[in-house]
Amino acid sequence: MLRRLVFLVITLLGASIVVYGALFLAPGSPVAAATQGRSLSPVAVKLLEQQYGLNKPLVTRYVDWLGGVVHGDFGSSIVFSEKVGHLLTPRLAVTFELVLYGAVILVLFGILLGTLAALRGALDKLVLFISTVGIATPSFVGALVLISLFAVKLGWFPSLGAGTGVGGRIYHLTLPAIALTVAGTMGVARVTRTSVILELTRDHTDTARARGIAPGGVLRRHVMRNAMVPIATMSGTVIANLFIGTVVVETAFGLNGLGALLVSSVLDKDFAVVLAITLILATAFMVATTVTDLLALWLDPRLRTEGTR
Repeated sequence: MLRRLVFLVITLLGASIVVYGALFLAPGSPVAAATQGRSLSPVAVKLLEQQYGLNKPLVTRYVDWLGGVVHGDFGSSIVFSEKVGHLLTPRLAVTFELVLYGAVILVLFGILLGTLAALRGALDKLVLFISTVGIATPSFVGALVLISLFAVKLGWFPSLGAGTGVGGRIYHLTLPAIALTVAGTMGVARVTRTSVILELTRDHTDTARARGIAPGGVLRRHVMRNAMVPIATMSGTVIANLFIGTVVVETAFGLNGLGALLVSSVLDKDFAVVLAITLILATAFMVATTVTDLLALWLDPRLRTEGTR
């Protein structure tokens, strides 16, 4: 855990340097984005640059920003004229709810499809075909297909907004969550299928059958328990990557989350907002992968002694 914590700090520092430098080199001006292209007098431009520290050298600006982050201040948005913390707080909920909803869909349907494919030979080829198509489908393509079919033609789900209340949130986030997790769900299904088939051929499984244990007990206690380590590893990795996928999905469905804000902030060169969202997404990714590793250690205690060696 200590090693992971150190690596997290190094990763966040490196990511912030890369993003800050990339924004500085990208074409466009934060002042032009803030004024929406309106012409200002040279005096007004200088005052605006002085207010947000844009007249300082790049290294000085970065060090000032980093010092603020250490003290919990992510700066102010030049486009929204608002503290970044206040700007991101309501959007955090939308993004994390979308990822949580997508994670539930991914785990439930991924494991279910993979297990059915391993146990039911008739479904095996069908699941393999569906999973191949799903893995090859980008999230933005899936989003357009879902909007066209279920929102426009059938009218079953809304295509814009995140809704209000628990029921409204679930209703509005269903299509975005599916679009976000299509490829990941199919990946988990394939790993589940392979792991279950492998465990079904193990000696301990044959021994359990010979002892007269019911098929359900064999599957639950001897097959799925041992198959869960690669399944959990795959699921955790995919869930961590969902945070990156929100950038595309939130934009397609008009969700007011971190992903959509990141796209607009990059275009406007809103340094403080882009850097804050980058750190949040990178932290969420690292936390998700760490939880996955801890879950694997809990499922298979042998990994602890192997790691010690």
